[in-house]
Amino acid sequence: MTNPLLLDSDLAFEAIDFSRIEVEHFLPALDIAIKEAKNNLDKIKQQNEISFDNILLAEESAADRLDLISSIFFALYSSHCSDELSEISQEFNSRITSYSSDVSLDAELFDKINQLYQQKEQLDLTQEQSQVLEKTFKSYTRNGALLNDEDKQTLREIDQQLARLSLEFSENIRKATNDYHLHVEDADQLAGLPENNIKQAAQVAKENGYDSGYLFTLDFPSYYPFMQYCSNRKLRKTLWQAYSTRAVAGEYDNQKNILEIINLRQQRAKLLGYKDYQDYVLEQRMAQTPKRVNDFIHQLYEKALPKAQQELKQLQQLNQQIYQDDIKKYDAAFISEKLKKQLLNFDDESLRPYFQLNNVINGLFQTLNKLYGIKFTEMPEIPVYHQDVRVFKVTDAKDNYLGLLYSDFFPRAEKRPGAWMTTFRNQGYQFNEIKRPFVSIVCNFTKPTDEQPSLLSLNEVLTLFHEMGHALHALLSKVSYKSIAGTRVYWDFVELPSQIMENWVVEKECLDLFARHYKTGESIPQKWLDKLIENRQFLQGLATLRQLSLANLDMQWHKLNQQFNGDVIAFEKTVMKGYDLYPEESGTNMSCSFSHIFAGGYACGYYSYKWAEVLDADAFALFKKSGIFDTSTANKFRQSILEKGGSEDPMQLYIGFKGSEPDIQALLDKAGLNYTRDI
Repeated sequence: MTNPLLLDSDLAFEAIDFSRIEVEHFLPALDIAIKEAKNNLDKIKQQNEISFDNILLAEESAADRLDLISSIFFALYSSHCSDELSEISQEFNSRITSYSSDVSLDAELFDKINQLYQQKEQLDLTQEQSQVLEKTFKSYTRNGALLNDEDKQTLREIDQQLARLSLEFSENIRKATNDYHLHVEDADQLAGLPENNIKQAAQVAKENGYDSGYLFTLDFPSYYPFMQYCSNRKLRKTLWQAYSTRAVAGEYDNQKNILEIINLRQQRAKLLGYKDYQDYVLEQRMAQTPKRVNDFIHQLYEKALPKAQQELKQLQQLNQQIYQDDIKKYDAAFISEKLKKQLLNFDDESLRPYFQLNNVINGLFQTLNKLYGIKFTEMPEIPVYHQDVRVFKVTDAKDNYLGLLYSDFFPRAEKRPGAWMTTFRNQGYQFNEIKRPFVSIVCNFTKPTDEQPSLLSLNEVLTLFHEMGHALHALLSKVSYKSIAGTRVYWDFVELPSQIMENWVVEKECLDLFARHYKTGESIPQKWLDKLIENRQFLQGLATLRQLSLANLDMQWHKLNQQFNGDVIAFEKTVMKGYDLYPEESGTNMSCSFSHIFAGGYACGYYSYKWAEVLDADAFALFKKSGIFDTSTANKFRQSILEKGGSEDPMQLYIGFKGSEPDIQALLDKAGLNYTRDI
């Protein structure tokens, strides 16, 4: 019992002691935690008194230790995946999936839950308890509880295969991203690239063993500025092709994984009695049906397409002036930046000196303090899993403890690309009492150099506020049961707290809190603040079309009602027609690195980003009307949405905040797309 994963923490706030956790602790701890959970579930099966606490609360609490261990493992797998952790990942995943199948397919356990469910009208349950019961009953039936023994075994095998394939898909992307480097010896080849990015590339080259030159990777802080600013078209094409062919062929080819995942998902849905995987997923979403999602995508598409075509024509004309050639996909970011400079006299790099990371973090904390009265106190004594990680104690206006926030902001080989929020421990009842959460936001921001601190792009600032919105949803959760706490809501509702936070980034009153030049201390000039507002509507037709193309691709992959044995690249090409306005580039493919839907939770749910934009634009309109730091509006948002988690139907939660269902017009006005009010 010296395994730290099996011991109660003696640190402040019961923090996880990462200083003691080693890779070799995970599998033994997992086995013991699974055995403990199964023993707890056996006690439920022997229970004669059918009550909420005896059956459902006991079922939800049975795997408290197991939940904590698996949360820590998968969080580290994404953010700090050493070779040793990677080696045991498939085995860890297999065992946890097998346990989940054992539970969801346990006929005796389901019988107890079913008895409780059949008596729900006589039990005088609270709103939260009713929601937990409904969610738990549905979870069991959606995971095979009503199947016969033969079909249960088939489902178990499908789930094992899907767990393995999802992990392999993610691992292929991480390895393909890390394996590629573009080494440039001559600085003259980097004309147009900001000095900060050139210095970053020189430092990365040294860190990777090069005596000279500049090294560029497929990590976003390295890749995207190169595509935006480097005038060397040949090098841009080289880097873009590497990025766009990740995991498409060779050692890390994900095409076979996609086909297997899609086929298995369809088999699973049909086995459970659904038409296809779309119907299975959307049964538990705000949108409810594939038709409503597809109509939503199509309606926005019809509105965005004319503006996108007009915008592409502008980009095409500028590309012809510069290169005497039609615009290509590897020109898009570069020419867009040129056009922005031409039309708005503004570029993102002008703002970077005003967005020093530490200042942005402090400004974000001040923003949340003004809105919700919460405070963040750094806790350097709490152990972390990497030296880049920082930990903050979060308290409310009355100094009540709300949880711990971990931040991990810089790219490294052990971290997957992108940005996300995760939890090491959820809020809610566990270990015999209601616990506060441990929340982590993980990003891949521009690293500091020897000569200057980390300076963020506008997009990175938006990303930080976005992920903090997710973290806030978890930290302010105020429910009794962990299965409905924080972000455990319908998938097309979960992005509202994150996306609404992005709105504050372009408000002067918020920017005045933190946007100071890192050398001079001066505020962003007013003329640039005005340009910042204009920038939000710049090329919104193409941007909207891009998001809709991914939402449609997701839906098309999952609407198939029979096994798919075709060509991944050809299928994507067909689906993207009408959405992708740029000339086709052979050999490239989005699906093979589309981790949101093949290795994350967004299958049949990528539309939720646009869906949530409707919610966030409509909700923020109320803040704009009352004042962006109006505490009355903020408290209503907190009490109606952030504290409630999944304890009520999301539409009812939204109506509780706004007083009405969301109106799409707020999004259309915000994006400047000149839509009519016909949705």
